Amino acid sequence: MNPSKAKITYLFHSGYAVETANHFIIFDYYQPFAANNRSLADGVVTGEFLKNKKNVMVFSSHAHADHFDPTILKWEKDNPNIHYILSSDIQAKSKSQHLHSVSAYEQLTVDNIAIETFGSTDQGISFLIQADGISIFHAGDLNWWHWSGETKEERDYAEKIFKAEMMRIEGKKVDVAFFPVDRRLEEAYCLGAEYFAGKVKPKLLLPMHFGNDYDASKDFTQRAKQLGITTTQISHKGQEIIFSSDK
Repeated sequence: MNPSKAKITYLFHSGYAVETANHFIIFDYYQPFAANNRSLADGVVTGEFLKNKKNVMVFSSHAHADHFDPTILKWEKDNPNIHYILSSDIQAKSKSQHLHSVSAYEQLTVDNIAIETFGSTDQGISFLIQADGISIFHAGDLNWWHWSGETKEERDYAEKIFKAEMMRIEGKKVDVAFFPVDRRLEEAYCLGAEYFAGKVKPKLLLPMHFGNDYDASKDFTQRAKQLGITTTQISHKGQEIIFSSDK
């Protein structure tokens, strides 16, 4: 892989894999529909696939089932050098010496990757990492959760805590961001992503947290064009996106 490039693969929901010049990184793996599909082209990661991969790092932002799949811990049987960076709310049954439990507002370096953690507006944490010169942010469940069915006080509080967290992130260099775009929020489905893009200005913002609702990504792509946000429409599991930091 060219040092200035990364190959990004959409896995499912909030799951993405990122291959940089020297690392293979997986965020929030969750694949409930794997069935007999066993390849990265299907959005499925296996221990066999990772067996000969070098410098593998696996992140999970929190314990919710759609962000943490315990199957990730089985991968170390095939590749004992995998590093796991897990939110401290995850009760992982593993004896791996390479398992790192982290909370919000920590900084650490693992396998030459600089990691900084931030909070969430739900459970767990969000991640900002520097890998081979590329800065990557994964929001986890950090979002402006503006639910129409909640009271005004509840919606105001959701806005307050989201913007407070954004103040911690604003000013950070972000090349690639993975951020929730969730149409359960109705007209506010991309409110948080728009705010994040306006404050942080990532070179590429890719949607997540939409499950099988690929029209959410389609709608966001159209909205992003109007706002000058660089994105890619996600249409299927296993979709590859090439990011170049030179652009």
